[in-house]
Amino acid sequence: MDQYKILTANKLKVFAIIVMFLDHFATVFFPSNVIITLIFKLLGRMAAPIFCFFIAQGYHYTSNLKKYTIRLLAFAAISHIPYLLAFHPNNLVFGLGFLKATSVILPLAMGLIALAAIKSSKIHIILKPVILAACCAVSYTANWNYIAVLWVVAFGLFHGNFLRQSIAFCIICVFYLLIQPFRLYGIFHETYPQWQQFGIFLSLLLLAMYNGQPGKKSPAMKWIFYIFYPAHLILLYLLNQFTVLEEILKKLW
Repeated sequence: MDQYKILTANKLKVFAIIVMFLDHFATVFFPSNVIITLIFKLLGRMAAPIFCFFIAQGYHYTSNLKKYTIRLLAFAAISHIPYLLAFHPNNLVFGLGFLKATSVILPLAMGLIALAAIKSSKIHIILKPVILAACCAVSYTANWNYIAVLWVVAFGLFHGNFLRQSIAFCIICVFYLLIQPFRLYGIFHETYPQWQQFGIFLSLLLLAMYNGQPGKKSPAMKWIFYIFYPAHLILLYLLNQFTVLEEILKKLW
């Protein structure tokens, strides 16, 4: 099976960034019920699990957990307004709107905090589920909300055992991401077609090909996600507000 482990962390992260951009581009510029939107969103579902996996990896390999956590929280704050501009401009009130929506960076940070608490020998076992619940609650309005928190924790708890990571991941997907929306909307809801959500499981195929290597080290690769995430949201907002791109694309589809 080792011959299939051909993807480094850098390659997986770049792939996740690309499909995330396609997903977000479709959300902003394409009608929700056309095939191109569904395809882009199906692919885009792979991004969040990959990011969560590498947040958990980061917990195990970072030389400074405190700085890592602060960096994530800082970029969650930086990404908040760009996220609202791109997807929820009506919630942008003096830069606020956190209680209604915010970016995926927040649950990534909360997942890291929850994982660190659960793995810590200094925190009493009774407090660990309380901290996990608090991190999930803080992430409730965010993109991928508490699902991302649970994914980070699951990937981190079973670090080094991909089979157990995959089982835990799938259980979370089924019980927290699929059953409730299917119950509320059905399979073919016109504005929320659920089959695109199955793209999350495709991420496991890519993660199974991860060879455990970071890839070529460079400052650009270290910061690419942190910079790209808010930057691409601002770009989408500017294209939407100050160009006729949306009108052109909607006519095509």
